[in-house]
Amino acid sequence: MENDTVMKRLKPALVLAPALLLGPLAALAGDGPVPEKGDTAWLLTATLLVILMTLPGLALFYGGMVRSKNVLSVLMQVFITFCVMVLLWAIYGYSLAFTRGNAFVGGFDRLFMMGMKPESVAATFSRGVVVPEMAYFAFQATFAAITPCLVIGAFAERMKFAAVLLFLVLWFTFAYLPIAHMVWFWAGPDAYTDAAAGEAASATAGFIFRKGALDFAGGTVVHINAGIAGIVGALFVGRRLGYGRVPMPPHNLPMVMIGTSLLWVGWFGFNVGSNLEANGLAAQVFVNTLLATAAAALSWSFAEWLWRGTPTMLGAASGAVAGLVAIPPACGWVGPMGALVIGLAAGIVCLLAVTRLKAALGYDDSLDVFGVHCIGGILGALLTAVFCNPALGGTGVYDYAANAVAGYSTAAQFGSQLWGVVITVLWSGLVAAAAYALVDATVGLRVTEEEERQGLDTVSHGESAYT
Repeated sequence: MENDTVMKRLKPALVLAPALLLGPLAALAGDGPVPEKGDTAWLLTATLLVILMTLPGLALFYGGMVRSKNVLSVLMQVFITFCVMVLLWAIYGYSLAFTRGNAFVGGFDRLFMMGMKPESVAATFSRGVVVPEMAYFAFQATFAAITPCLVIGAFAERMKFAAVLLFLVLWFTFAYLPIAHMVWFWAGPDAYTDAAAGEAASATAGFIFRKGALDFAGGTVVHINAGIAGIVGALFVGRRLGYGRVPMPPHNLPMVMIGTSLLWVGWFGFNVGSNLEANGLAAQVFVNTLLATAAAALSWSFAEWLWRGTPTMLGAASGAVAGLVAIPPACGWVGPMGALVIGLAAGIVCLLAVTRLKAALGYDDSLDVFGVHCIGGILGALLTAVFCNPALGGTGVYDYAANAVAGYSTAAQFGSQLWGVVITVLWSGLVAAAAYALVDATVGLRVTEEEERQGLDTVSHGESAYT
């Protein structure tokens, strides 16, 4: 009985190519395992939570931080981007991310959701355990939708609405989908019956997956990916008028606090839902998410208190988001104390990034997408290698073929994590630069100076948030 408990706790790890999200199985319920109702119910609930963290969570968080003349433009950009990406996910996104193709992108088996039925199932981390593919599709759709929405914060208050949508469609297609496939696509645990079968199964997996990079819930796929696209956009579009000379404080801090709180609640779907099963490991992921976020909010606030003389609501909210960003790659691989340390580090490191680094380099990342999401994502990805170590309370890496926990090397895993970070930075950065250049050459990236002074709410949407 004790051995069974240990096995269940360690099943999320995989020795040849650890990852979180799995490609769909071709089997139907009548020909193989049947989904458990508890797992299905939890996955659908988690999907709703991730929708909540985007609409209204992220929209309110971003909307509160811009000036009052631009709040509706940000809300509109997040809302419409979410809708566009969900539809693109159904048309071709899911197929290119989560069906077998090559090491860099999937195939066309699920274009327009072709062949997907209520009886279709997708693999989980446990042998013989599956979930409905429709539920898996919907859960992954929320990840695909929120990631482009994160990018919006970097160029807020100065980019044309048409340019925003065109850029994000291009970036979603050529950056998000390939990175998702490279990091998360694999054949599932049932394919690893022995060493030879495991080697053959890994040969069909995504490129970063093959390198052994651990990303439980999106450190590379979501946060580093979006953060790099954001900083490239901020550089392409240029600084806001008056940046560095005119104060540009958040116009509504209560809105920021409400948005942050909704993000935190929704993030339990983001992280815990990524376990795909309702079990003890899911509970540990819940605890890790709770502790890391609280620790990051406190470390940012106390550091700000020490350096500036007062702790601020904006700082506490930003610290919480930094913790939420840093913990996803690690949340299923580390123990609670490892999560706490990651959160403490994220609060300090991201604070330095959005103050000292931003000031030193002089870029105008409106809502600090790079400083929080990219830097926090990189920190979490690299610290995953440290705290996954069983000696430090982590799960270690499980060898499905041998049915045992493999020997763990922090240095080797750190190298694997670097693979994931570097490839994501380069791929996303190059795609983003090409997409921004194309958009600028066609519809143009930036509104006119007069339109920017007037505000994007009335210029782009003919409305005002406040009367």
